[in-house]
Amino acid sequence: MTWNLAKLRHRPKPNKKLINMILYPDNAIVMAPLSGYTDLPYRRSLRRYDCYYAFTEMIDAGSLAYNNPNAAKMLTRGDDEPWLAVQLLGADVEMLKKATLKLNQYNFDLLDFNLGCPVAKVAKKGAGAMLGRNIDQAAKLLAMIVKLSRFPVTVKTRIFSETEVESTIKLAQALENAGAQTLTLHGRVKEKFYSGDVFYDTIAAVREAIKIPIIVNGGINSRYTYENALSQSGCSAAMIARGAMGNPWLFDEIQNPQFIPPTVDALADETERHVEEMLEFHGEASGFKLARKIILDYLRGRGYSGELRAKISFLNNRQDLLEIISVIRNGPSERYWQNVSHERQLTR
Repeated sequence: MTWNLAKLRHRPKPNKKLINMILYPDNAIVMAPLSGYTDLPYRRSLRRYDCYYAFTEMIDAGSLAYNNPNAAKMLTRGDDEPWLAVQLLGADVEMLKKATLKLNQYNFDLLDFNLGCPVAKVAKKGAGAMLGRNIDQAAKLLAMIVKLSRFPVTVKTRIFSETEVESTIKLAQALENAGAQTLTLHGRVKEKFYSGDVFYDTIAAVREAIKIPIIVNGGINSRYTYENALSQSGCSAAMIARGAMGNPWLFDEIQNPQFIPPTVDALADETERHVEEMLEFHGEASGFKLARKIILDYLRGRGYSGELRAKISFLNNRQDLLEIISVIRNGPSERYWQNVSHERQLTR
């Protein structure tokens, strides 16, 4: 895919004063902000397979407010990126205020406020999904961010309950009234993290109760699950998260009816290119350590041996990388291919 770089370098500045903006068109597929993953090399890998709407990693407000150098690196936008958003996490008024003002110095297409992260270290700070359950405070903080941000402001959150919808609707209405332009709703409760059933019916009920667009999120890892999520929720756009980990081809699969899964060589080539770009971006000392989980994601579910996965866990240099890529290129076990052939016959 080729982007018009001249246009990219001269983008009009976002105007937060526009009301009821269409931030995502129908059938948009958005890559979620993933902490520890969606850095510039990760996004470039996704964009090679038709990902247009993408986020930086989730940014902690305190880290940004205190000028943590890692936060600044996480906000790096490539000249070749056509569209990029940032997501802010926090619950402290002053930290959020300072962080929002700092983000105004960058070039993003929108700012998202995280009210859905379920991890323990976030919950202890009263942020993420924990803040999402404090409706009045969440709305108050969002209104402040909307007032200060030069970008359109959106929210990503979760459903409140698996058994009733009123509480989730109440949260959505409060966020809409506080100035959210769009709401991304994950169809699992905080306690379920990223597993279990996704309650698309709750998302559908929320969509009917508010005027701003709803982006469906949760459980999307194939063209079938994408179409099912849109159908059951009634939403016109979806956000992908963990389903794209190790599978940048997912964006092509969803958008291309003639999609052909990657060959072993294509898998090896993309894995190697992704890691090389990580080494260039992060430096070799950090890059090799960060690359371990990325390579393991590429191999997950693809039939490679436990011995190879163990070797990846100790990746430290280019010789190790060359050996790993060579093994990947040789392909998974014969038993794996036999299982794949059997599954294809069953689905005919």
